[in-house]
Amino acid sequence: QVQLGESGGGLVQAGGSLRLSCAASGRTFSSYAMGWFHQAPGKEREFVAAISASGGSTYYADSVKGRFTISRDNAKNTLYLEMNNLKPEDTAVYYCAAGRFATRTTQAYGYWGQGTQVTVSS
Repeated sequence: QVQLGESGGGLVQAGGSLRLSCAASGRTFSSYAMGWFHQAPGKEREFVAAISASGGSTYYADSVKGRFTISRDNAKNTLYLEMNNLKPEDTAVYYCAAGRFATRTTQAYGYWGQGTQVTVSS
């Protein structure tokens, strides 16, 4: 099992940047693929980015490609999401998740954090 906890959310103006972190407990973090998802009010949870267990492969939603970067530090049991050029439509609760494969579907991830709010003002 792995427990996840996100941090780094907040309020930022459009065009600004934030860096989200996801701290994982346990010794098996490096065996999990990881993903970031977001959920805006009244909408379904959507894929943002994913990274393989080794960190060698990354995947992005088209809406964030070129603006967001997913990375991980397996020695620190931590996942990151660097978000640049933020837009009001990025406003949502951001969740990190752990699973066997780095996919775009929520069903593939068995472990989730509690989420961190990101609000982008225009």
